[in-house]
Amino acid sequence: MSPRCRSCSPVPAEMRATATLLERRWTLATIYACASGAARFNEFRQSLPGVSPTTLSERLEQLEAARILERHLVPGRPPHTEYVLTRHGEQLARAVAGLLEEGTKGQRV
Repeated sequence: MSPRCRSCSPVPAEMRATATLLERRWTLATIYACASGAARFNEFRQSLPGVSPTTLSERLEQLEAARILERHLVPGRPPHTEYVLTRHGEQLARAVAGLLEEGTKGQRV
């Protein structure tokens, strides 16, 4: 057991804001899906069975606002939108993959 912290520093506001974003349902899975190749809305829907279109739209908007994803309009017939991880998003995706790997260590047979 570790000793009690008698002079703990407050958790920085940036850490609290990041935690608030990441703890929302479907956020980590959306980041993982993007790192695994999902780029269009319907590809995210296929990668995330059970997510509602409304929730997915909200998560994509939140991740874009947090500069984890970038949205690109791709011209064509019809034009479509694709999402890509930013440099920050790629770093976060590696951390998410590490969590997945760590979480499955005890489950390997």
